Amino acid sequence: MYRFAVFVLALAPLARCEVRPLTLRQVILLALSQNPDLTLLRLDAEKARQAVRVTKDPFTPKLTVGSGLAYSDGFPMSIEGSAPSVFQARASQFIFNRQQTLAVAQAKEDARTAQFAANSKRDEMVYRVASLYLDAERAARVGELARKDVESRQKVLETVQALVQEGRALPLEEKTAALHAAQASEIAADLQDDQATTETALAIALGFPAEDRVRPVTEERPVPPLPAQDQALQEALETNQNLRRIESAIASKHLEVRSAKAARWPRADLVAQYGMLARFNNYDQFFKAFQRNNGEIGLSFQLPLLSGSGVKGQMAQSEIDIEHLQVELKDARNHLESDLQGAYRMSERATRTAEVARLDLEVAREQLSVDLARLQEGRLSLHQIEEARIAENEKWIAFDDAQYALQKARWDVLRLTGALADVLGR
Repeated sequence: MYRFAVFVLALAPLARCEVRPLTLRQVILLALSQNPDLTLLRLDAEKARQAVRVTKDPFTPKLTVGSGLAYSDGFPMSIEGSAPSVFQARASQFIFNRQQTLAVAQAKEDARTAQFAANSKRDEMVYRVASLYLDAERAARVGELARKDVESRQKVLETVQALVQEGRALPLEEKTAALHAAQASEIAADLQDDQATTETALAIALGFPAEDRVRPVTEERPVPPLPAQDQALQEALETNQNLRRIESAIASKHLEVRSAKAARWPRADLVAQYGMLARFNNYDQFFKAFQRNNGEIGLSFQLPLLSGSGVKGQMAQSEIDIEHLQVELKDARNHLESDLQGAYRMSERATRTAEVARLDLEVAREQLSVDLARLQEGRLSLHQIEEARIAENEKWIAFDDAQYALQKARWDVLRLTGALADVLGR
């Protein structure tokens, strides 16, 4: 009974695990809709948009109704700044307030900044998720090749063991073959662990539970073409969301400077009030006439004469922030241009490596075909054929690695140009 309970507990995590086979396009679409990091950035952008409504609120008419009902003994004193009344209503609204108007403009610019930040992180997230997908795909393919290598190494080991027993090979050759077989098994096991780790990381990036796995679906996927380098650089400088974010932040700081200057401007507010009075508050005893319904409406004007040193200090702080952001913008432009040039060079290098790996694989496959023909003629042994299969398998792994590096290099170029999500999500 105890062993059965332990067995059930060991299988419990596997029962909750769900393997989700998905294509690259499906992974990208899911990441765009439910990636946790991107969801948080969307919430930040929405919060910034709601801040605009909060900043505009003083320009919206406010109406408050209530009562200052109280019994008076003697002179009717004020309650919260108003005379005692059975019913009262107050209305207020900003009519002209230059500082608050600029604060609204700044809040709108901050909302644009937050949206640019979300878009910038979206491109980074798409590249990270696509890279995880490519890593899981490579681990699965290379893992299959590694398992074939283990089978070939095991056959070589069995052949060498037979030769040692017959006295036609040294024991050192058996130990060497056993070492190679153990090394191949270790590589296959490591690749299996890498596949599980990457599939789990991919599931978490798509918003699935940590117990789940996302498994790439085998599909024909051509390597995406790239635009001309000069054209790509121009498009990147014009559309890069990180550059737009910094430019928007600079514009927001300029509005902050103007808003600080506007503290010296006059302001006008709408004021309106109504009150229903009662005789039990002794109005008729202390005033010449009594009127039950009373109201007033007008404008309240304020003209700041001395604003203090805080305004200049705030302006100086904002101007320092602007200088900081301008340096950051220039540095980001330089890094973008340098990264894009490096990504193109890496793509060209990966293209050359992939072509060499393809030719090398073709040679290995042709050599294996020749060796198989010689085996049928009795001119080669089975041991030599397995060695040839191992060599071909290694060329397949090298070819797969070259294709992996080529796709990742081109995806990096598309990431920098801002076109990666569109290309992979088609």
